[in-house]
Parts: sequence; C-alpha cells; structure tokens
Amino acid sequence: MTILKREILSQKFTILIWGLAIGLMVAVCIFIYPEMSKQMDQINDMMSSMGSFTKAFGMDKMDFGTLTGYYAVECGNMLGIGGAFFAAILGVSALMKEERDRTAEFLLTHPVSRTKVITQKLISVFVSIIIMNTIVLICSIIPLLIIKGDVDWGLVLLFHLAFLILQFEIAGICFGVSAFIWKFGIGIGIGIAAVFYFMNIISNITADAKALKYITPFGYTDGSFIVNSHSLEGKYIFPGMGFMIVGIVIAYVKYTKKDIRA
Repeated sequence: MTILKREILSQKFTILIWGLAIGLMVAVCIFIYPEMSKQMDQINDMMSSMGSFTKAFGMDKMDFGTLTGYYAVECGNMLGIGGAFFAAILGVSALMKEERDRTAEFLLTHPVSRTKVITQKLISVFVSIIIMNTIVLICSIIPLLIIKGDVDWGLVLLFHLAFLILQFEIAGICFGVSAFIWKFGIGIGIGIAAVFYFMNIISNITADAKALKYITPFGYTDGSFIVNSHSLEGKYIFPGMGFMIVGIVIAYVKYTKKDIRA
C-alpha cells in the first residue's frame, strides 16, 4: 500500500485547504442565518418573484425561511460546486500526473503491476474525498451548534451524504478520463464538473429537459426533494453509480494497455 500512502500524503495540504475553504464558507453562511431570518418574509417574497432563477435552485419547492431550507440552498450550493471541482481535479489528475511530471518510468519500473497502481490511486482518490468531506462536516456542525437553531440533523447528514456520492461519481468519471491524457487535466476536470452543474440548472428550469437529471450527479442532490421526502432519489443515484463504474472500468482497460510517456 506504499502508493496509496504516498498519494494521500502528497495531497494532504490540498485536502486541508479545500476542506477548510469550503467548510469556512459554509460556516459563514450559517452564522449569517440568524440575522437573515429576521428579514425572511421579505426574502421569501423576493425569491418567489424571481421566476426561473427560483426554479433553477429548487427554491420554489421548499421554505427558504427555515434553517433547513436555507442550509439546503446556500450551503448546498457551496458544497456542491466546491466539492465537485475538488473531486474532478483529484480524479482527472490521478493517473495523468505520472506522465505530466515525468515520474511514470520511476513508478512503473518497481515490482508492482499496473493494476495495483490503478487500484491504489483510485482508493487514494476516494479516501481523500472522504477526508475533505469530514472536514467540511465538522466546519458545518460547529456553527449549527453555536447558533442553536432548529436543526434536523438527519437532513443535514443526508445533504452531506448526497454530495459525497456526487463527488465519488465525478471522481470516477474523471478517473477514466485521466487514463487517456497527460496534460491539461485540471481544465478538463473542472469543465466536466461545470457541465454537470449547468445541466442540473437547465433540468430545473425546463420541463422538457428533466431527462438530464439521469445524467448529471447534481440531480440527486436536489435540496428541495431531500427536505420534502427525507430521502435521496435512488432513480438518479443508480444511473450515476453506473457512470462512475464505467469510468473506473475504462481507466483499468486503457491504462493497463497504454504506452506510457516516460
């Protein structure tokens, strides 16, 4: 498990910075809530009159004035976008960076098969995502306890679980892409995550585009559905896990046969 340890240790500052950056933004939003709640009637009226913008973020289906609704929209967007970018960068860099940094020859001359290299790198990506999300969750729980609001902890954990699954899916897809490239990976990864995000917005605004929910991982992180049903939408999660598995399988098939740039 030497490669696994090396990968996680090499990413420790990246994981910490992303976790604290996202977590502190979520914490700031939570600390702002008590002041915003005093003017929530006006805010709800304003939101309800914004038409497509309200639909884009699912605010037409839940009460933005409650702490849970506020958390789902404001904190969910930060964790969704930030977490998606983090997972995409991590996944798309996993295999690519050995060729980009000219370390592939050193790594692959060791008595370890390519399959083991891929496996340990994949595990390191998922472990890094779990650590980052743990940091964010801690940063979220502390301010929620401090403001002493009416918190549904089950829903909070469901939100974070949904975004954890989203990050796994994006990381798996980008991991597959990583086997085909040796540079420009970060831009490609961010592009993939951004496309998924805007696909979800389009599907929220346009009834004819609802099928996009089956493609974008943001489809099962819809805060309004989680708040109203106290569950995640399995009909969107299962296709997403299918895309993740396909990406991982492609990575194994391609990288084990790939002519590595030394």
